[in-house]
Amino acid sequence: MRHRAVCGISAALLLSLSACSMLGPDLQYETDYANHEPLHVFGYPSTGSLQVVQEAVWRIADGKAGDLEKLATSDSSDSETRKTAANWIKGFQKGAKGKVAADFYDEASERQVVVLYFQDTHQVKQITVRVDDQEGADSWRVRMNEPSFEEATSAPDWAPKEPGGDGSVSTG
Repeated sequence: MRHRAVCGISAALLLSLSACSMLGPDLQYETDYANHEPLHVFGYPSTGSLQVVQEAVWRIADGKAGDLEKLATSDSSDSETRKTAANWIKGFQKGAKGKVAADFYDEASERQVVVLYFQDTHQVKQITVRVDDQEGADSWRVRMNEPSFEEATSAPDWAPKEPGGDGSVSTG
């Protein structure tokens, strides 16, 4: 009888571990969400553009350059992507650990401009996200082509000082 109980518990444990590994990305997202401040969102993101921006902010906050690089679009060289990720972490990590507002501009069918407001450090950063074909599957990615630290950390001159300030419609 005891042997059956141990086998039953072992089987249940193995099944639950298998189920967790099958949920991989969703479980990772839920863990990340629980461990970080969620974005304060303005504008009209798609599900995909919102998720990739949220993940980029988390990778910056955690200082995970390799994981941030994995979110890059295919139109930047490996060197540009690596330098941009390092610059964003160096420039925005402190702010990304706190409250961040994301203002999503224009419609989000294929591409979207997003302005990030790092509220604790009063920094502002514009990024572009777009649908990109990665290994035969379209998914939302972040454009990472700012290898100079100055360019990577500069604030956009057109964005309002506060998120949501112009109805999330870009001027350019």
